[in-house]
Amino acid sequence: MVLIVTTVSFLVHVYSSSYMNGDPHTPRFMGYLSLFTFFMLVLVSSQNFLQLFIGWEGVGLCSYLLVNYWFGRMQANKAAIKAMLVNRVGDAALVAAIVLL
Repeated sequence: MVLIVTTVSFLVHVYSSSYMNGDPHTPRFMGYLSLFTFFMLVLVSSQNFLQLFIGWEGVGLCSYLLVNYWFGRMQANKAAIKAMLVNRVGDAALVAAIVLL
């Protein structure tokens, strides 16, 4: 899984570099994208439930930040809030599953 995550992340970073060309806030976007990759690697390489949960929460946070990158747009704000609410449901299910195990 680490190979898959790094390969896909590399391709997304390359595409994003050209797509975001000219945007004055590209470093912020690339930072969010890199942080997303880091937490995804934590998630897929976790050795215990605590590491899994940290990776899961980090991916959720970075998803929110990436969806809401253009925070001045109302649609981006609505989509980010919706993504965060869906992530909270997933968080509750993950915590319940960890507790049951």
